[in-house]
Amino acid sequence: MDAELSSESESESVSDSIDANDNDNNNDNDNDNDNNNNNENTTTTTTNNQSENELEAEAESESDSDVDPLKEPSFISSNKYQNKQRCLVLTSRGVTSRFRHLLEDIRTLLPHHKKDSKLDDKQSIGPALKEICEVKSCNTAVFLECRKRQDAYLWIGSTPNGPSAKFNLANVHTMDELKLTGNCMKGSRPLLQFDSSFETLPHLKLCKNIFIDVFGTPRGHPKSKPFVDRIMGFYFTDKKIWVRNYQIVQEQSENAFEGSKTREKNVTNSLVEIGPRFVLDPMRIFAGSFGGQTLYQNPDFVSPNTIRSENNKSRGGDYKNRKDQEVKKKRRKEIIEGSIRKNPLDEVFE
Repeated sequence: MDAELSSESESESVSDSIDANDNDNNNDNDNDNDNNNNNENTTTTTTNNQSENELEAEAESESDSDVDPLKEPSFISSNKYQNKQRCLVLTSRGVTSRFRHLLEDIRTLLPHHKKDSKLDDKQSIGPALKEICEVKSCNTAVFLECRKRQDAYLWIGSTPNGPSAKFNLANVHTMDELKLTGNCMKGSRPLLQFDSSFETLPHLKLCKNIFIDVFGTPRGHPKSKPFVDRIMGFYFTDKKIWVRNYQIVQEQSENAFEGSKTREKNVTNSLVEIGPRFVLDPMRIFAGSFGGQTLYQNPDFVSPNTIRSENNKSRGGDYKNRKDQEVKKKRRKEIIEGSIRKNPLDEVFE
Protein backbone atom coordinates (compact mmCIF):
# COMPACT_ATOMS: atom_id res chain seq x y z
CA MET A 1 0.00 0.00 0.00
CA ASP A 2 2.81 2.39 0.80
CA ALA A 3 4.42 1.67 -2.56
CA GLU A 4 1.18 2.41 -4.40
CA LEU A 5 0.68 5.71 -2.55
CA SER A 6 4.22 6.84 -3.29
CA SER A 7 3.84 6.00 -6.99
CA GLU A 8 0.56 7.90 -7.17
CA SER A 9 2.10 10.96 -5.50
CA GLU A 10 5.07 10.83 -7.87
CA SER A 11 2.76 10.68 -10.91
CA GLU A 12 0.74 13.65 -9.61
CA SER A 13 3.90 15.72 -9.05
CA VAL A 14 5.14 14.89 -12.59
CA SER A 15 1.80 15.86 -14.09
CA ASP A 16 1.82 19.15 -12.12
CA SER A 17 5.34 19.96 -13.35
CA ILE A 18 4.31 19.21 -16.94
CA ASP A 19 1.32 21.54 -16.61
CA ALA A 20 3.52 24.28 -15.14
CA ASN A 21 5.98 23.95 -18.03
CA ASP A 22 3.13 24.17 -20.52
CA ASN A 23 1.84 27.32 -18.86
CA ASP A 24 5.33 28.85 -18.92
CA ASN A 25 5.70 28.05 -22.60
CA ASN A 26 2.33 29.59 -23.35
CA ASN A 27 3.28 32.76 -21.42
CA ASP A 28 6.58 32.98 -23.31
CA ASN A 29 4.76 32.67 -26.62
CA ASP A 30 2.32 35.38 -25.59
CA ASN A 31 5.20 37.69 -24.63
CA ASP A 32 6.95 37.03 -27.95
CA ASN A 33 3.77 37.86 -29.81
CA ASP A 34 3.40 41.08 -27.80
CA ASN A 35 7.01 42.05 -28.52
CA ASN A 36 6.53 41.40 -32.23
CA ASN A 37 3.40 43.52 -32.24
CA ASN A 38 5.24 46.31 -30.42
CA ASN A 39 8.14 46.17 -32.91
CA GLU A 40 5.69 46.33 -35.81
CA ASN A 41 3.99 49.33 -34.21
CA THR A 42 7.32 51.13 -33.68
CA THR A 43 8.39 50.48 -37.28
CA THR A 44 5.09 51.82 -38.55
CA THR A 45 5.37 54.90 -36.34
CA THR A 46 8.97 55.56 -37.48
CA THR A 47 7.98 55.21 -41.11
CA ASN A 48 5.06 57.55 -40.52
CA ASN A 49 7.35 60.05 -38.80
CA GLN A 50 9.84 59.84 -41.68
CA SER A 51 7.12 60.41 -44.24
CA GLU A 52 5.81 63.38 -42.22
CA ASN A 53 9.31 64.88 -42.02
CA GLU A 54 9.78 64.45 -45.76
CA LEU A 55 6.45 66.15 -46.42
CA GLU A 56 7.38 69.02 -44.08
CA ALA A 57 10.76 69.43 -45.82
CA GLU A 58 9.07 69.51 -49.22
CA ALA A 59 6.56 72.06 -47.99
CA GLU A 60 9.35 74.23 -46.57
CA SER A 61 11.29 74.03 -49.84
CA GLU A 62 8.17 75.03 -51.77
CA SER A 63 7.50 77.90 -49.38
CA ASP A 64 11.14 79.06 -49.65
CA SER A 65 10.88 79.05 -53.42
CA ASP A 66 7.71 81.13 -53.23
CA VAL A 67 9.23 83.76 -50.85
CA ASP A 68 10.52 86.88 -52.54
CA PRO A 69 14.12 87.46 -51.27
CA LEU A 70 13.78 91.23 -51.81
CA LYS A 71 10.79 91.46 -49.47
CA GLU A 72 11.35 88.60 -47.01
CA PRO A 73 14.87 87.35 -46.19
CA SER A 74 15.63 83.66 -46.34
CA PHE A 75 17.13 83.74 -42.81
CA ILE A 76 15.96 85.00 -39.45
CA SER A 77 18.41 87.34 -37.76
CA SER A 78 18.90 87.29 -34.01
CA ASN A 79 19.50 91.10 -33.96
CA LYS A 80 22.60 90.55 -31.85
CA TYR A 81 26.02 92.13 -32.23
CA GLN A 82 27.86 89.08 -33.57
CA ASN A 83 30.06 90.52 -36.34
CA LYS A 84 32.32 92.49 -34.03
CA GLN A 85 34.30 94.52 -36.56
CA ARG A 86 36.27 97.58 -35.48
CA CYS A 87 38.11 99.94 -37.80
CA LEU A 88 41.09 102.05 -36.75
CA VAL A 89 41.11 105.50 -38.40
CA LEU A 90 44.15 107.75 -37.98
CA THR A 91 46.49 110.02 -39.89
CA SER A 92 50.13 111.03 -40.01
CA ARG A 93 51.66 114.26 -38.77
CA GLY A 94 51.82 117.27 -41.06
CA VAL A 95 48.37 116.69 -42.57
CA THR A 96 46.58 119.69 -44.08
CA SER A 97 43.17 120.97 -43.01
CA ARG A 98 41.39 119.58 -46.08
CA PHE A 99 42.63 116.05 -45.48
CA ARG A 100 41.91 116.35 -41.75
CA HIS A 101 38.29 117.29 -42.49
CA LEU A 102 38.05 114.38 -44.93
CA LEU A 103 39.20 112.01 -42.19
CA GLU A 104 36.51 113.39 -39.87
CA ASP A 105 33.90 112.76 -42.57
CA ILE A 106 35.11 109.18 -42.91
CA ARG A 107 34.79 108.74 -39.16
CA THR A 108 31.18 109.92 -39.28
CA LEU A 109 30.50 107.34 -41.99
CA LEU A 110 32.00 104.55 -39.84
CA PRO A 111 30.21 104.25 -36.48
CA HIS A 112 32.43 101.25 -35.66
CA HIS A 113 35.67 103.27 -35.88
CA LYS A 114 38.36 103.74 -33.25
CA LYS A 115 40.47 106.89 -32.87
CA ASP A 116 44.13 107.24 -32.10
CA SER A 117 46.75 109.99 -32.04
CA LYS A 118 48.69 111.00 -35.14
CA LEU A 119 51.36 108.59 -36.26
CA ASP A 120 54.90 109.92 -36.44
CA ASP A 121 56.57 109.86 -39.86
CA LYS A 122 59.77 108.43 -38.40
CA GLN A 123 58.00 105.21 -37.43
CA SER A 124 57.54 102.38 -39.88
CA ILE A 125 53.89 102.20 -40.91
CA GLY A 126 53.30 98.45 -40.92
CA PRO A 127 54.51 97.39 -37.45
CA ALA A 128 53.14 100.54 -35.80
CA LEU A 129 49.64 100.05 -37.23
CA LYS A 130 49.64 96.36 -36.29
CA GLU A 131 50.54 97.18 -32.71
CA ILE A 132 47.88 99.91 -32.41
CA CYS A 133 45.21 97.64 -33.93
CA GLU A 134 46.11 94.91 -31.48
CA VAL A 135 45.80 97.30 -28.52
CA LYS A 136 42.50 98.76 -29.81
CA SER A 137 41.10 95.31 -30.81
CA CYS A 138 40.60 96.45 -34.42
CA ASN A 139 40.28 94.14 -37.41
CA THR A 140 40.73 96.79 -40.13
CA ALA A 141 42.52 100.12 -40.43
CA VAL A 142 42.37 103.31 -42.52
CA PHE A 143 45.57 105.37 -42.47
CA LEU A 144 45.91 108.72 -44.23
CA GLU A 145 49.51 109.56 -45.02
CA CYS A 146 50.38 113.13 -46.05
CA ARG A 147 53.68 114.10 -47.68
CA LYS A 148 55.03 117.56 -48.47
CA ARG A 149 51.72 118.96 -47.19
CA GLN A 150 50.17 118.43 -50.62
CA ASP A 151 50.25 114.70 -51.49
CA ALA A 152 47.91 112.28 -49.68
CA TYR A 153 48.04 108.47 -49.72
CA LEU A 154 45.28 106.33 -48.26
CA TRP A 155 46.20 102.94 -46.75
CA ILE A 156 43.30 100.50 -46.28
CA GLY A 157 43.68 96.93 -45.09
CA SER A 158 42.97 94.16 -42.61
CA THR A 159 45.09 93.27 -39.63
CA PRO A 160 47.07 91.31 -38.64
CA ASN A 161 47.30 89.07 -41.72
CA GLY A 162 46.20 91.38 -44.56
CA PRO A 163 45.56 92.00 -47.39
CA SER A 164 46.07 95.76 -47.71
CA ALA A 165 46.12 98.37 -50.47
CA LYS A 166 47.70 101.77 -51.02
CA PHE A 167 45.89 104.47 -53.00
CA ASN A 168 46.76 107.95 -54.13
CA LEU A 169 44.05 110.34 -52.91
CA ALA A 170 42.91 113.06 -55.30
CA ASN A 171 39.94 115.36 -56.04
CA VAL A 172 38.96 115.61 -52.38
CA HIS A 173 35.73 117.45 -51.47
CA THR A 174 34.43 117.33 -47.90
CA MET A 175 30.84 117.62 -46.66
CA ASP A 176 31.30 121.17 -45.37
CA GLU A 177 32.83 122.28 -48.65
CA LEU A 178 30.17 120.81 -50.93
CA LYS A 179 27.11 121.95 -48.92
CA LEU A 180 24.84 119.51 -50.72
CA THR A 181 21.18 118.98 -49.89
CA GLY A 182 21.56 115.30 -49.02
CA ASN A 183 21.21 114.30 -45.38
CA CYS A 184 21.03 110.95 -43.60
CA MET A 185 20.84 109.66 -40.06
CA LYS A 186 24.19 109.56 -38.32
CA GLY A 187 25.29 105.98 -37.71
CA SER A 188 22.95 104.42 -40.28
CA ARG A 189 24.15 101.35 -42.15
CA PRO A 190 24.97 101.86 -45.87
CA LEU A 191 24.28 99.87 -49.00
CA LEU A 192 27.58 99.32 -50.80
CA GLN A 193 27.25 99.58 -54.58
CA PHE A 194 30.07 98.46 -56.87
CA ASP A 195 30.61 98.86 -60.58
CA SER A 196 30.55 95.82 -62.88
CA SER A 197 34.34 96.16 -63.23
CA PHE A 198 34.70 94.93 -59.65
CA GLU A 199 33.42 91.53 -60.80
CA THR A 200 35.75 91.13 -63.79
CA LEU A 201 39.18 92.53 -62.88
CA PRO A 202 41.10 90.43 -60.32
CA HIS A 203 42.69 93.32 -58.41
CA LEU A 204 39.32 95.09 -58.16
CA LYS A 205 37.78 91.93 -56.68
CA LEU A 206 40.32 92.10 -53.89
CA CYS A 207 39.70 95.83 -53.45
CA LYS A 208 35.97 95.11 -53.21
CA ASN A 209 36.50 92.72 -50.30
CA ILE A 210 38.68 95.29 -48.54
CA PHE A 211 36.04 98.03 -49.00
CA ILE A 212 33.29 95.74 -47.67
CA ASP A 213 35.31 94.97 -44.53
CA VAL A 214 36.08 98.65 -43.89
CA PHE A 215 32.96 100.59 -44.97
CA GLY A 216 30.37 97.92 -44.15
CA THR A 217 28.84 98.70 -40.77
CA PRO A 218 28.29 95.48 -38.77
CA ARG A 219 24.71 94.63 -37.86
CA GLY A 220 23.74 95.36 -34.27
CA HIS A 221 26.68 97.61 -33.46
CA PRO A 222 25.91 99.70 -30.36
CA LYS A 223 26.69 103.00 -32.12
CA SER A 224 24.87 102.14 -35.36
CA LYS A 225 21.22 102.74 -36.18
CA PRO A 226 18.93 99.98 -37.50
CA PHE A 227 18.20 101.92 -40.69
CA VAL A 228 19.48 101.81 -44.25
CA ASP A 229 19.02 105.27 -45.76
CA ARG A 230 22.21 105.83 -47.77
CA ILE A 231 24.33 104.27 -50.49
CA MET A 232 28.10 104.31 -50.89
CA GLY A 233 29.08 103.90 -54.54
CA PHE A 234 32.43 102.73 -55.88
CA TYR A 235 32.83 103.25 -59.64
CA PHE A 236 35.86 102.38 -61.78
CA THR A 237 36.43 104.98 -64.51
CA ASP A 238 39.63 106.21 -66.19
CA LYS A 239 41.52 103.47 -64.31
CA LYS A 240 40.61 105.10 -61.02
CA ILE A 241 38.04 104.41 -58.29
CA TRP A 242 35.49 107.20 -57.77
CA VAL A 243 33.78 107.16 -54.36
CA ARG A 244 30.41 108.83 -53.80
CA ASN A 245 27.91 108.89 -50.91
CA TYR A 246 24.17 109.28 -51.60
CA GLN A 247 21.00 109.54 -49.55
CA ILE A 248 17.99 107.37 -50.40
CA VAL A 249 14.98 109.69 -50.65
CA GLN A 250 11.45 108.33 -50.94
CA GLU A 251 8.66 110.24 -52.61
CA GLN A 252 6.55 112.00 -49.95
CA SER A 253 2.99 113.15 -50.44
CA GLU A 254 1.97 116.71 -49.62
CA ASN A 255 -1.48 115.82 -48.31
CA ALA A 256 -3.64 112.80 -47.40
CA PHE A 257 -5.32 112.64 -50.81
CA GLU A 258 -2.04 112.26 -52.64
CA GLY A 259 -0.88 109.85 -49.94
CA SER A 260 -3.80 107.53 -50.68
CA LYS A 261 -2.80 107.54 -54.35
CA THR A 262 0.83 106.74 -53.64
CA ARG A 263 -0.18 103.79 -51.47
CA GLU A 264 -1.83 102.18 -54.43
CA LYS A 265 1.15 102.78 -56.70
CA ASN A 266 4.78 101.84 -56.27
CA VAL A 267 6.76 104.44 -54.34
CA THR A 268 9.62 105.85 -56.38
CA ASN A 269 13.02 106.44 -54.76
CA SER A 270 15.70 108.91 -55.74
CA LEU A 271 19.31 109.58 -54.74
CA VAL A 272 20.68 112.84 -53.39
CA GLU A 273 24.41 113.24 -52.88
CA ILE A 274 25.62 113.85 -49.34
CA GLY A 275 29.41 113.80 -49.59
CA PRO A 276 32.29 113.46 -49.17
CA ARG A 277 33.61 112.69 -52.64
CA PHE A 278 37.12 111.62 -53.55
CA VAL A 279 39.06 109.60 -56.12
CA LEU A 280 41.36 106.67 -55.34
CA ASP A 281 44.18 105.82 -57.75
CA PRO A 282 45.42 102.27 -56.97
CA MET A 283 49.17 102.04 -56.47
CA ARG A 284 49.88 98.65 -54.91
CA ILE A 285 48.09 95.77 -53.23
CA PHE A 286 50.02 93.82 -50.60
CA ALA A 287 49.48 90.29 -49.35
CA GLY A 288 50.32 91.25 -45.77
CA SER A 289 49.06 93.93 -43.43
CA PHE A 290 50.46 97.25 -44.74
CA GLY A 291 53.44 95.56 -46.32
CA GLY A 292 54.77 92.24 -47.50
CA GLN A 293 54.57 90.61 -50.91
CA THR A 294 53.22 92.79 -53.73
CA LEU A 295 50.17 91.19 -55.33
CA TYR A 296 49.43 93.99 -57.80
CA GLN A 297 51.24 97.10 -58.99
CA ASN A 298 49.54 99.66 -61.17
CA PRO A 299 51.66 100.16 -64.35
CA ASP A 300 49.71 103.32 -65.30
CA PHE A 301 50.28 105.15 -62.05
CA VAL A 302 52.30 108.38 -62.26
CA SER A 303 53.54 109.86 -58.99
CA PRO A 304 52.69 113.49 -58.16
CA ASN A 305 56.41 114.31 -57.98
CA THR A 306 56.83 113.29 -61.63
CA ILE A 307 53.85 115.44 -62.65
CA ARG A 308 55.25 118.46 -60.81
CA SER A 309 58.71 117.99 -62.33
CA GLU A 310 57.20 117.86 -65.83
CA ASN A 311 55.27 121.05 -65.13
CA ASN A 312 58.42 122.75 -63.89
CA LYS A 313 60.24 121.63 -67.02
CA SER A 314 57.48 123.05 -69.18
CA ARG A 315 57.71 126.36 -67.35
CA GLY A 316 61.49 126.26 -67.79
CA GLY A 317 60.99 125.78 -71.52
CA ASP A 318 58.82 128.87 -71.67
CA TYR A 319 61.56 130.88 -70.01
CA LYS A 320 64.12 129.56 -72.49
CA ASN A 321 61.90 130.44 -75.44
CA ARG A 322 61.44 133.99 -74.11
CA LYS A 323 65.19 134.49 -73.78
CA ASP A 324 65.79 133.13 -77.28
CA GLN A 325 63.27 135.61 -78.65
CA GLU A 326 65.06 138.47 -76.93
CA VAL A 327 68.42 137.44 -78.50
CA LYS A 328 66.87 137.19 -81.96
CA LYS A 329 65.29 140.63 -81.56
CA LYS A 330 68.62 142.14 -80.62
CA ARG A 331 70.33 140.60 -83.66
CA ARG A 332 67.62 141.86 -86.00
CA LYS A 333 68.00 145.35 -84.59
CA GLU A 334 71.76 145.29 -85.17
CA ILE A 335 71.30 144.10 -88.75
CA ILE A 336 68.80 146.84 -89.47
CA GLU A 337 71.03 149.55 -88.02
CA GLY A 338 74.03 148.36 -90.08
CA SER A 339 72.10 148.36 -93.32
CA ILE A 340 71.04 152.05 -93.05
CA ARG A 341 73.26 154.48 -95.11
CA LYS A 342 74.93 157.37 -93.25
CA ASN A 343 74.17 160.96 -94.32
CA PRO A 344 77.50 162.75 -95.19
CA LEU A 345 76.11 166.11 -94.03
CA ASP A 346 75.83 164.85 -90.48
CA GLU A 347 79.63 165.21 -90.03
CA VAL A 348 79.84 168.80 -91.37
CA PHE A 349 78.57 170.51 -88.25
CA GLU A 350 80.58 168.40 -85.83
